[in-house]
Amino acid sequence: MTAPVVVPVADHGVLVVFDDQISDETHARIRALDAALALTPPPGLTEIVPAMTTLLVVFDPLVTDHNAISTAVRANLAAPNTSSSGALHVIDVCYDGLHAPDLGALAERAGLDPEAAIAAHLAGKYTVGMYGFAPGYAYMYGTPESIQQPRNPTPGPLVPAGSVIIAGQQCLIIPIAMSTGWFAIGRSAASMYTADHDKPFLFDVGDTVTFRRVGADELDSRLAEQQPAEQQLTKR
Repeated sequence: MTAPVVVPVADHGVLVVFDDQISDETHARIRALDAALALTPPPGLTEIVPAMTTLLVVFDPLVTDHNAISTAVRANLAAPNTSSSGALHVIDVCYDGLHAPDLGALAERAGLDPEAAIAAHLAGKYTVGMYGFAPGYAYMYGTPESIQQPRNPTPGPLVPAGSVIIAGQQCLIIPIAMSTGWFAIGRSAASMYTADHDKPFLFDVGDTVTFRRVGADELDSRLAEQQPAEQQLTKR
């Protein structure tokens, strides 16, 4: 187990680099440091941003500096692990027809038939590793090796919110419609946003996600039920 490298970032942060490979061990170490710094924050600390293999520690340069924050980081690396186990979420997903526009292409690249690719995805256990790109984009790792494929070099057609997309080790449920180079292999009716001001997103970093298959009729029914509520919010 290598020691993390602490790198200055601009005039207001340090980046703690744990590894260059995503793994449960690496992410557990990141979450442990995150929890330790949150429990006993050094003066001037303003934000802690965990990612897949790094942790960004942001500070107020009018209060403290790189050396002080780096010292606090190194001291907390040796602190007992106070991070708690994340919640388990079971997310329903439909892999049928238009809800899975890239399933066939992914399966072909992986040398599998579509049902085998679906079975592999359902067998995965996914860890929420970080948020990025835009609000609600919870990047997960844990995609089974048998269906890991690099993202396409250019984005494809627009795919709707709730689409389940994968590329490499990672999996994501997109919260808004978007064009992406990832493979859209299914769709869920789950919303990545909540009505809770203190917890605006469905997942927390460190949570575990598994998927459960549903048919197109069930998904379409759930999506239809959501439309009146969305229209009411729009009117307000």
